[in-house]
Amino acid sequence: MNAVDDIIRRALDEDAPWGDVTSEAFLPPGATASARLTAREPGVASGLAAAARVFQVVDPTVRVLSTAADGDAIAAGQVLATVEGDARAVLRAERIALNLAQRMSGIATLTARYVAAVAGTRARIVDTRKTMPGLRLLDRQAVRDGGGVNHRFSLSDAVLAKDNHLAVLAASGIPIGDAIRGARARLGHTVHLEVEVDRLDQIEEVVAAGVDTIMLDNFALDELRAGVDLIAGRALVEASGGVTLETVGAIAATGVDLVSVGALTHSVRALDLGLDVEVRA
Repeated sequence: MNAVDDIIRRALDEDAPWGDVTSEAFLPPGATASARLTAREPGVASGLAAAARVFQVVDPTVRVLSTAADGDAIAAGQVLATVEGDARAVLRAERIALNLAQRMSGIATLTARYVAAVAGTRARIVDTRKTMPGLRLLDRQAVRDGGGVNHRFSLSDAVLAKDNHLAVLAASGIPIGDAIRGARARLGHTVHLEVEVDRLDQIEEVVAAGVDTIMLDNFALDELRAGVDLIAGRALVEASGGVTLETVGAIAATGVDLVSVGALTHSVRALDLGLDVEVRA
């Protein structure tokens, strides 16, 4: 919770660095408010716990009763939570709570659509590091709430040698197989090692050197099928590059283990949620 609280406090400091001058000017001290968090379109809920925490951080006396949970399928018009407490506190928290819940629910909803599109295949939908800066913890939770799987959290968590790494190796005259074996010798035994390739003729050298996952980047469908056959279970196979809802089913049907989708987090549309407040003196 500390990491989430840090995100919330930074957001509140940004949104009301010296207080909410509108509420302080217009609302009498001691006024109370009740509000309903309502879905205005169907989707998958995410960020409800984070939204509730915003109200608690602003004022621990504000009461939040959740009537839905993160990961739930939700309908248009469904009440997801009710909020009661000091009116100034409720209104100060409103926008931050909505921003988090709308973004996270949008990510969860889109992820669920991708997961549904690959049903019946072995493929899992995974996210990328293309997250909103400062919100990766919550973006990744939203992917899980939508039924997806998280890739590495940061550059510190796992090795993923991509095209630019390979370009540096090539310019330095170092064969990729030698680089993989050298990296494996330097890494701890628990560190996952993945390498990206963009041509079929790169696969054998990479897999033979001992990788855990090989990423086939921007491969055509027939190339993906050929790549899966070449790897033959010696490593996990990840497909990546330009994946859309229209193409993900066919990509998954080639037999890959993972399909990484940057669009889950880098260009998601927020789900339409509303917080309707009634103020009482």
